[in-house]
Amino acid sequence: METMIGNMRLPKQNPQRGFTLIEAMVSMAIGLVVLAAAASLFKTALNSTMLVTQRAETQQNMRAAVEIMVKDLSMAGAGLPSGGIQLPTGAGATVSKFGCDQTGTCHVPAHNYPTANYMYGIIPGFSNGVEANAVIPAAPAPAINDSVTSIYADYNFPLWEYNVTFTVPGNGGSITLAPNPTFVPAPPAINSAGGIQVGDLIMLSNSLGTAVGEVTGLTATTIAFANLDPLNINQSAAATNNIKAISGGTTTIAYRLFAVTYYLTVPGAGQTPRLMRQVNGLTPVPVADDIINLQFAFDTYNSLTSALDANQANPLGVGESPNNIQKINLTVMGQSMINNGNKSQNMYLATDVSARNMAFRNRYQ
Repeated sequence: METMIGNMRLPKQNPQRGFTLIEAMVSMAIGLVVLAAAASLFKTALNSTMLVTQRAETQQNMRAAVEIMVKDLSMAGAGLPSGGIQLPTGAGATVSKFGCDQTGTCHVPAHNYPTANYMYGIIPGFSNGVEANAVIPAAPAPAINDSVTSIYADYNFPLWEYNVTFTVPGNGGSITLAPNPTFVPAPPAINSAGGIQVGDLIMLSNSLGTAVGEVTGLTATTIAFANLDPLNINQSAAATNNIKAISGGTTTIAYRLFAVTYYLTVPGAGQTPRLMRQVNGLTPVPVADDIINLQFAFDTYNSLTSALDANQANPLGVGESPNNIQKINLTVMGQSMINNGNKSQNMYLATDVSARNMAFRNRYQ
């Protein structure tokens, strides 16, 4: 209502008031609490997203590594004579090597063929899995890392479609190859893309037996097997089980072999460990980064007990033959490639592979 003072009329006063200082402070405090809760939820969401990303990338990286290893391990022993191949032995023979390249660098600490220079389809490498015995701090204790070597015939390049003769009869230094006219179309040149290259392993079989040589030189029609090769397989001075010993045989057939070794290496300059794949005497190539642990165990047929010895980490160490390996159990541990505040995620991935080309034993017979 209006109030009259004399002839003057006073305006009506507004009954609404502003916030008091206390009210403003309470409102600000409540707002800060809400903002803090929202920020915490946002940070939690970011951490969860980063965690999922880390685990997904790590799993994808490990899965790619496992898949390529499974392929090679599943082929172990394919195309080899039953039980494997005896490499050069007797007077004048020395132990041959695997896991080494053309520079003479051997990438696993123990790199000689086992049991008197014998080439098995699978060569277990218990606690032999890190190049130069380097330390991998992130590997879980006890830090055991294994290597494995799988050896099998290459069926992609048709080396068997050539007629093979020894360039110098009675000498295993080289062979001459001519396309067999019964195969149509004719096979590609041996030195074509995807063909034979220096460092490859060649298996030769004829009426006198089977021998392996390392390629030290080649043309479109010849392959040389000179002595002092990096893998020490071409030993013409050995008493037996070398190419020279079968050079007088007839109807020689050739196959390329793949001797594939998997191991871990720790690069310099602070780089993380990586899984490597090395074939024959060639340069190794990386398969996957951030692999910090690699372990194998083998299900091996025990000829004495006629039973399966499961999960043998070191078959050679307990006197069991790799020829009796029936299954390979593989475990890989990876570390996340992206660190979230230096918080890495570690994951295991395990699988098993049937060694379908190794020796078969029927325990129910």
